[in-house]
Amino acid sequence: MKVVGLTGNDAVAEAMRQINPDVCAAYPITPQTELMEKFAQFVSDGLVKTELVLAESEHSAMSACIGASAAGARVMTATSANGLALMWEMLYIAASLRCPIVMGVVNRALSGPINIHCDHSDSMGARDAGWIHLFSENSQEAYDNTLQAVRIAEHHDVFTPVMVTLDGFIISHTLERVEILEDEPAKKFVGEFVPRYALLDTKNPVTMGPLDFHDFYFEHKRGQIEGLEKSRAVVRDIGKEYEKLSGRHFDYFELYRMEDAEIAVVALGSAVGTARGVVDELRDKGKRVGLIKFRVFRPFPRKEIAQALKNLKALAVMDRSNSFGAYGGPVFAEIRSACYGTGLDFPIVNYIYGLGGRDTTFEEITRLYSEMEHVVSTGKRPDEIRFLNVRE
Repeated sequence: MKVVGLTGNDAVAEAMRQINPDVCAAYPITPQTELMEKFAQFVSDGLVKTELVLAESEHSAMSACIGASAAGARVMTATSANGLALMWEMLYIAASLRCPIVMGVVNRALSGPINIHCDHSDSMGARDAGWIHLFSENSQEAYDNTLQAVRIAEHHDVFTPVMVTLDGFIISHTLERVEILEDEPAKKFVGEFVPRYALLDTKNPVTMGPLDFHDFYFEHKRGQIEGLEKSRAVVRDIGKEYEKLSGRHFDYFELYRMEDAEIAVVALGSAVGTARGVVDELRDKGKRVGLIKFRVFRPFPRKEIAQALKNLKALAVMDRSNSFGAYGGPVFAEIRSACYGTGLDFPIVNYIYGLGGRDTTFEEITRLYSEMEHVVSTGKRPDEIRFLNVRE
């Protein structure tokens, strides 16, 4: 293990260097650009054997990734925001064809108006495209998640693409202390890719992407669902294996000071670090508060989260994106659904925050906990959808 200073973009690129994918097709977009620039330098320096395809758009980049994956290659790429949106059609095709592609998504607000800063509207907009979603709190987790994502995607029970997200600029461009595995243990952990099917395997011909009407389409979708369901156990098993290498624990989510908590906050991405500091300060004042950090958003760990919430009196869910026309943000909707039918009937309040990169401060999260404490003390059901730090 070696300790280095890396930005989030550099951390993902470093993981990609150790993975040494066969093919990487990409197109630049802020704030992802530096990630692929760094990896392109590794290709230029001969440190990897990757075939780097410089496509003319993100749609073309994902199309090339799908073609290479179908041919039996280990494939990776990266994008952000509008680039991810331009891939939309191909995201569904990659998942439907069970291509185990790994993609770094540097979270950025979708236009318009034009904004290049962080929120989660890009990856959350693609939450139903059939990909596994891993969220990263910091550069360290972006590195760790990328290595694990390859193993998860390529597991023969799963064969499903994976997005590894990291918050734009906040993580992607911030220099942090990162512990990097030595190259040989990292390469051994990732292992060699063994494709289940390959178009170039002429002795065992397969059809990829055929016209698929009502006679078989439903069955193919059912198989795709099964791959995501089986990934639940695989995510945990690979997390345990990686923990032995790194000393860092990985699961669907992390419980922080939840052992006797009455009030908790659910968060994901870079806001978790700020919320953790708030929890420590409030604990010092005798407040029974806790924090749940989501790492795996797809497949959503519905049973596990309901179990983790069972002793609470109130819960705040932080969403850095909004589902327009729906009741609350995507994380809020999933958690409320997971609680349904379990006997949990405490107030759950959704806080939409940080859209377009707006800072979310220590003081604001402290106020969030204070508002939830007021809900508990008064017994009054609050407005369930709130907006943190916005000019109304």
